[in-house]
Amino acid sequence: MEIVPLGGAGTVTGSKFLVSGRRGRFLVDCGLFQGLKLLRERNWAPFPIDPSELDAVVLTHAHLDHSGYLPVLVRAGFRGPIVATPPTADLLPILLSDAGRLQMEDARWADRKGFSKHSPALPLFDEEDAERVLDHVEVLSTGEDLGMGDFTIRLSGAGHLLGAASVYVTDAGGDSTLFSGDLGRDDDPLHPPPEPRFEARRLVMEATYGDRSHSGEAAEDGLYGAIRPSLDRGGVVMIPSFAVGRAQTLLLLILRLMRKGRIPRVPVFLNSPMAIRATEVHLAHASDLRPDPAEVEAALSLPQQVLSVEESKALNRRRGPMIIVAGAGMLTGGRILHHLKTFGKDRRNVLVLVGYQAEGTRGRELLRGERSLRIHGTRVPLDCRVEPLDLLSGHADREGLLAWAQAAPAPPAGTFLVHGEPGPADHLRRRLEDRPGWAAAVAEEGRPLLDLDAEG
Repeated sequence: MEIVPLGGAGTVTGSKFLVSGRRGRFLVDCGLFQGLKLLRERNWAPFPIDPSELDAVVLTHAHLDHSGYLPVLVRAGFRGPIVATPPTADLLPILLSDAGRLQMEDARWADRKGFSKHSPALPLFDEEDAERVLDHVEVLSTGEDLGMGDFTIRLSGAGHLLGAASVYVTDAGGDSTLFSGDLGRDDDPLHPPPEPRFEARRLVMEATYGDRSHSGEAAEDGLYGAIRPSLDRGGVVMIPSFAVGRAQTLLLLILRLMRKGRIPRVPVFLNSPMAIRATEVHLAHASDLRPDPAEVEAALSLPQQVLSVEESKALNRRRGPMIIVAGAGMLTGGRILHHLKTFGKDRRNVLVLVGYQAEGTRGRELLRGERSLRIHGTRVPLDCRVEPLDLLSGHADREGLLAWAQAAPAPPAGTFLVHGEPGPADHLRRRLEDRPGWAAAVAEEGRPLLDLDAEG
């Protein structure tokens, strides 16, 4: 089989891997490039092959950097199945619809500001494009085989996110490749650890945290330290959060802290319609999560759901103590900004930054020491505490990646590192090659993953 990265090589975004054989051609993942403008502009480039020539797309999970290009692919002529685990199939409508709406909002903003080369400005895709994707989705449970031309596909649990999977591909000639997808952590509170990897001739493995180790501090302890002082002073805890996975993990940790008496039983609000929809999917697939389903149900039923704009505005008229979990996770927009304008001026309150804050976001400004933010056209001074809490990453760190890779009895003939910036990926390559029998390389976009012994 031939494998060519069409994204997700040399960067942590835009994952797409073209797999070709004598009978069959399909993609593993079909993600958007996200982040810096230079990367986002690559979403507009013509797809390297005619999408109608693809037999299928196999998804590792629902995050947009792995699934978000699907509306463009379908609009351009793709007609095959989109294979996903049952939870991924249920999360896709939420993520793709929201992405289509944001693309349309970005286009309207570009029109108003005159940023676009087109008149009117065009979205990359819209909500109708996202809706058409859903007609192609076919579910495949982990452990089941799916035949596709010369290929057989099998999925195994990868942790990381509800429904996330590694993809094991074999062909009629006996060749085999294992795509790790995004691998989760062994100690993730919400998601089970990745399943042991299959033995495969070729390993295509993520390297997002290939040069870093996670803190040894437990996420529950870190959250306790960040929020307890404000709750004791009757303050408001504001937690900007991603809607899928992160918000549900936070609710689980908050429930555990309350049950142990480490924090008082104060009102908790989930102020994100997208997170509320994602929470319903998590409840429907509670048996796929790490905790006992009864604890999952208790945690995800803990918050008062804030659906309407009017309810969100009313929340700003309340006073603490209370906990508000709201989007967006990097303070790029969403209802959290309205709460920050209201509650950010009181030093009793706290803003807890629980995830990665990308360059160019308000969250990154706060991490750099800024204590005022431009919100809705006005500079807003902040007197609340700002607590960074980098304990909830859903990715395996360097040690976790190495342990997963080496758990099989024998090393693969070649390991190709993807979904990582060049530095972390090359660091992981060197660490792998320190092991006897391991040959590794950092994948390059557009270059076939050739046998490493053939490359010298």
